[in-house]
Amino acid sequence: MNVPPHIHEAWIAARDARANAHCPYSNYRVGAALTAVGHPTLFVGCNVENASYGGTICAERNAICAAVTALGTFILQELVLVTEQTAPPCGICLQVITEFADTKTRIYLANPEKITHTLALVDLLPYQFTPSHLSTSYD
Repeated sequence: MNVPPHIHEAWIAARDARANAHCPYSNYRVGAALTAVGHPTLFVGCNVENASYGGTICAERNAICAAVTALGTFILQELVLVTEQTAPPCGICLQVITEFADTKTRIYLANPEKITHTLALVDLLPYQFTPSHLSTSYD
């Protein structure tokens, strides 16, 4: 798959972050890298498992938290996700991605050898729960 140079760099960063994953229970290593609209910095994350399972943090959410820590609010431009065999984000991650995404957000799914899919968030989560669903009115 032919991808822009900055996406190739993000894939390398996600692949490298994946090597640092703390996954003693599943041995399922995941790395993620994202770009934010208007910011040149690449934010990366890996999955960090916990013996209580519920305390596990996915790579995508780790990368998003790194971006929030550095930028505050932001618009997610692109996310590259590297797993052993290409896989999409889990449901919780899709919801968190939705919080920062817009209609132009692209998600690249990859394995350690290459990027295999380019998708829009709506392809992975067609009916998204967004702030527009929240209401303070009880009509």
